[in-house]
Amino acid sequence: MLKTLMLFILAVALAACSNNGSSSSTTAGDETTIAGSTAMLPLVKQAAQDYQAAHPDVKIGVSGGGSRVGLTQAQQKGVTIGDSDIAPGPDQKDLVDHKVAVVTFAVVANPAAGVKSLTKKQIADIFSGKITNWSQAGGKDLKITVINRARSSGTRAVFVSAIMNNVQPTNNSLTDDSSGTVVTTTTQTPGAVTYVATSYLKDKNVVAIAIDGTSPSDSDVESGKYPFWSYEHMVTSGAPSKPAADFIDYVAKDKALLKQLGFLPVNAIKTK
Repeated sequence: MLKTLMLFILAVALAACSNNGSSSSTTAGDETTIAGSTAMLPLVKQAAQDYQAAHPDVKIGVSGGGSRVGLTQAQQKGVTIGDSDIAPGPDQKDLVDHKVAVVTFAVVANPAAGVKSLTKKQIADIFSGKITNWSQAGGKDLKITVINRARSSGTRAVFVSAIMNNVQPTNNSLTDDSSGTVVTTTTQTPGAVTYVATSYLKDKNVVAIAIDGTSPSDSDVESGKYPFWSYEHMVTSGAPSKPAADFIDYVAKDKALLKQLGFLPVNAIKTK
C-alpha cells in the first residue's frame, strides 16, 4: 500500500513538472509589456483591459513614452511590443512590423484664435515661426502660442512629413510629448495651436482646423483628401510570441473598439 502511494505521489509530481514546462500558453507570472506612442495609448489600454477580462490568465502592462521610445524599447527587448505612429527605420530591420489601425491627426487651436480652416502653407508658416499672430491667417488679433511635440514623438514625425515638407518646427515654442497634456494646454491658452490624434479631442474645447478645405473626418481620410494621418504600428523584436501575436491580432480586428475610440481599420485606406 505504501509503495503504491509513493508511486502515485511521484506520478503527480512528474505531471506538474511537465505542465510547468509547457510553452503553449502564458503562465500566471508572464506579462506582455507594451510601450510607445501616446496617440495609440487610449486604444491599446482599452484593448488590454478588454482582452484581460476575457482571458484572466493573461497579464498586459501598457505605458506611453513616444513612438521612438516604443521602437527602441522593442529593439532592445525592454518591452514585448513597441507602439509607434511611424514604421521602423532602416537600422531596425530586426523589428517585425504589424499595422493594426489608422490614426487621424488634427491641427487644433484654442477657439479664441478665430480660425476654422487653414492652408497647408499657412500651417507650415505658423509652426516655422513666420506667422506669429492669428490676424495674419484670417483670425483674431492674438499672439500665436505654438505647442510642439518632443522629437521622440511619432505624431511630430508624421506632422513634419505630411504638413511641414520635412522642415522641423520652430524651437521658439512650448514642447510636450503627452497627447493629453498638449490638448489641455491648448484649451487653457488663448492663441495656442498644436497637433494631436483626433482620439484625444472628444468633448474638448478646441477647434480642429480644416486643411486646404478638407476635414479630419473618416470620409476625407478614407478618400485620401485629408493629408494628416498615419498607420499605427505594433512592433516586436523578431517574430512575436504567441501571447503577443494573439493580442496584436485582437487589437487589429476589434473594429467596434477602433471606431469607438476614433481609429480606422487598416484596410479602410486605399491610397497607400
